[in-house]
Amino acid sequence: MADYTDAATLCYVTMNTGHSLVKQHIRAGGQAFVLEEGMNGHMITIYDNESHIPLLWTHLIPATIEGRAMHNVQNAMFAAALAYNMDIALEDIRQGLRTFDATFFQTPGRMNIYDEHPFKVILDYAHNPAAVQAMCNLVDRFEPDGKRIVVLSAPGDRRDQDINAIAEVAAGHFDHFICRCDDNRRGRGDDEIAVMLKNKLLEEGVVADQIEVIADEQEATTRALEAAESGDLILVLADAIKRTWKQIIYFNSGALVDGAPKRSSVNIELPDAEDFDFDDDLEIISDERGVRIAREAGD
Repeated sequence: MADYTDAATLCYVTMNTGHSLVKQHIRAGGQAFVLEEGMNGHMITIYDNESHIPLLWTHLIPATIEGRAMHNVQNAMFAAALAYNMDIALEDIRQGLRTFDATFFQTPGRMNIYDEHPFKVILDYAHNPAAVQAMCNLVDRFEPDGKRIVVLSAPGDRRDQDINAIAEVAAGHFDHFICRCDDNRRGRGDDEIAVMLKNKLLEEGVVADQIEVIADEQEATTRALEAAESGDLILVLADAIKRTWKQIIYFNSGALVDGAPKRSSVNIELPDAEDFDFDDDLEIISDERGVRIAREAGD
């Protein structure tokens, strides 16, 4: 893609420190934002014109949930790269990343966490397989003392294979599944989406006792909150964001209170990066803009 732009500066953003193309680009004086592992966690690092600039530890970016939310680490890296190339001062970039949070009031429906119950609740509007995968990856990086519960759904106007893919992605990440539908069924039957999700979960090896079908969104959310015990983690994939957030924060969990929730240390491992090898027929261009793969003939 880099060879299709006339931009004066080519900037690569990668979480793979071993990426051979990016390495060549950096050695040629090119610009890159790279996630590097250090003694204190993971550092967003800038390489530019043979300079090496540590920008910020990812666990200091609130929207990454102490570095757990790798998709937001990626978002932060791209945001920083854009700001840097708009000549925003480094300290202003750091301040922006340090003060942007994934709260309901800043980003409603985007990884909002409520910690005031004896259990943790995460609210998100994930409504496609990639977004659900990102949330499952986040849940995996938590270590709750209890079980993991998910309220799972999909929009009715998606293809059957996309709906099934959501269930396929979620299978294996939770101890209990509550399958629901959106208020607007978008042409589907009353409980059609919830039943499709259940059937796919069963195909993926989830046992029937771990799955409930509750078509109504409010009832499904209430069921999850009532089923939770101290130390559990609930992921609510919601459609009516404001209404669901109110359900979560106003839920009376007083009977479960047994002291303040415990905080555990965080040790986040970077996701496995695929090796990048140059095919023999690839043409590599190196010039004043850095290193890139040449566009295909005829483009």
